[in-house]
Amino acid sequence: MISALAALGPWVWIIMGLLLMLVELLAPGLFFIWLGLAALATGLAVAALGLGWASAAMLFCAFAVGSVLAGRAVMRRKGAEPDAATNLNALSRDLIGKTVRLDQPIENGEGRIRLGDTVWRAQGKDAAAGSKVRIVGLEGSALVVEPA
Repeated sequence: MISALAALGPWVWIIMGLLLMLVELLAPGLFFIWLGLAALATGLAVAALGLGWASAAMLFCAFAVGSVLAGRAVMRRKGAEPDAATNLNALSRDLIGKTVRLDQPIENGEGRIRLGDTVWRAQGKDAAAGSKVRIVGLEGSALVVEPA
C-alpha cells in the first residue's frame, strides 16, 4: 500500500493537505487547517527535493508540529482563544452588581430570580417575592444576593 502511495510522489501529500483542509470545513476548530498546510508544504518539498517516503513522513511531522504551534501563536495574538471554555461563565460574572426583583421568595437561604428567559437560583437572606435584591457574587451556579 505504501509503495502504491509512494509512486504518486508529491501528489499524495498535496491531496492529503487538501483533504485535511476539507475536514476543517466540516469540523471547524482551526486545527486541521494547520495539518493541511503542513501536508501541502511537504508535497512541495517532495516535488522540489525528490525525497523518499520515510523522509517525507518525517518532514511532515516536523511541519505539522511547527504549523500547529505557529497557528496557536497567531490565534492568540489576534485575541481568538482556542479554548472556548475560558469564557464559560462570562454571562454570570456580568450579572454581578445588577439590581433585580425576586421571582420567588428566598426562604431558608434559597430562592429564584428570573432574568430574561432564564431562571437562576438565588442565595441570600430571606426575602419576599418581588423584593429588590442586588447580585453580589456567584456560588457555583447560584447568584448570591443581598437586599437592595
